[in-house]
Amino acid sequence: MTIFTAAIEQASDILWNSLLLFLLVGTGVFFTIRLRGVQLRRFGEGFHRVFGNFTLRGKKADDQGMSSFQALATAIAAQVGTGNITGCATALVSGGPGALFWVWVSAFFGMATIYAEAVLAQRYRTTVNGKVTGGPAYYIRAAFKGTFGKVLAGVFSVLIILALGFMGNMVQSNSIGDAFHNAFGMSHLAVGIVVAVIAAFIFLGGVQRIAAVTEKIVPIMAAFYIVGCVVILVMNYKALPNAFTQIFVLAFNPQAMAGGVAGVTVQQAMRFGVARGLFSNEAGMGSTPHAHALAKVNHPREQGAVAILGVFIDTFVVLTLTGLVLITSGLIPDGLTGTALTQAAFSQAFGGFGPVFIAICMFFFAFSTIIGWYFFGQSNFKALFGEKALPVYSVIVVVFILVGSTLKVDLVWAMADFFNGLMAVPNLLALLALSGVVAAIDKE
Repeated sequence: MTIFTAAIEQASDILWNSLLLFLLVGTGVFFTIRLRGVQLRRFGEGFHRVFGNFTLRGKKADDQGMSSFQALATAIAAQVGTGNITGCATALVSGGPGALFWVWVSAFFGMATIYAEAVLAQRYRTTVNGKVTGGPAYYIRAAFKGTFGKVLAGVFSVLIILALGFMGNMVQSNSIGDAFHNAFGMSHLAVGIVVAVIAAFIFLGGVQRIAAVTEKIVPIMAAFYIVGCVVILVMNYKALPNAFTQIFVLAFNPQAMAGGVAGVTVQQAMRFGVARGLFSNEAGMGSTPHAHALAKVNHPREQGAVAILGVFIDTFVVLTLTGLVLITSGLIPDGLTGTALTQAAFSQAFGGFGPVFIAICMFFFAFSTIIGWYFFGQSNFKALFGEKALPVYSVIVVVFILVGSTLKVDLVWAMADFFNGLMAVPNLLALLALSGVVAAIDKE
């Protein structure tokens, strides 16, 4: 198993360090320029659409889609997950505090990328058997005509099923199992069984139940976690100036000051910052367009503006607060990683309640992501094999959730990183090919 993990990690490093590091950020830079800073121009519109008519009880989703906020909540359910807790800790341990700066850079440009994804998802969504559906598989076919487009769309669908529906949900259940084992001494398997049973119940309810759950759970869980982080940062306020200094200085010179991690290079800080930033906000990955495609809006641009807020909330609010808590704790060089590091940082402020607080947040963050990723994989499984085959997909996902809760975290993260990177490639190629369509829609 150790050899297999090392092989996956090596393949993932090659993929991320040579191709995706440039392709992901480059795509974001390209759309930022072509759309004239759309993440800044449309930010106010997106904010108004999200918070102007905020409610936890929107209209029930149906075969024609869901409300714009429900679509965003489903997207954020996937975005605000273990990447904000475990992933952030992993990035800071592997890339040093400077990795947080590169998380911000990738997220800023990612806001333009996700705008393009949401716009294209709306533009090329379709109705199958009376039900609205959409996602990258549909706009990939529009970008590349003929056999090549069909094959590339099929490859994307297979990769997202593996990356999110199967491997990604293993990451989520693994993190929940670790958190509850550390906080309460509970068996990983017992936690996995409980999570799998609850997930199966929601899966059986279809898109209506998924939308109803995410629109309620996402705002509540985010508010709970944000308040906890703010309380700790108020307690650690004296360490905040040095924390920001570390973030900006160590992003370009990882050994320049105390707080750096031994042996870390600028490339590693960038690599882990961009990788964990993507895993957190999913901009360019091709996952969240499945939710945005179902939004009931008057114009594709409207949901594009809403999608921008998803990246902002996930990265510039939730993940940033986690990063600042970890940096101000001073525990990053101590050898801990993942959930254990985050729990230790919260224990400094909350004492014995720290691990419990993280376990509760981890459950809601990771479980909401399981729901979102199940939905994204489901859309592609249905496109490949038809609606009658969906029970098979549901059973496989539940089994992976159960198995994932008992695996070593190194293997789970390595596989998730690798498959996430692979699935991003066909999505990004389609986005670039259809950039003219996005620009035209943005000007309408």
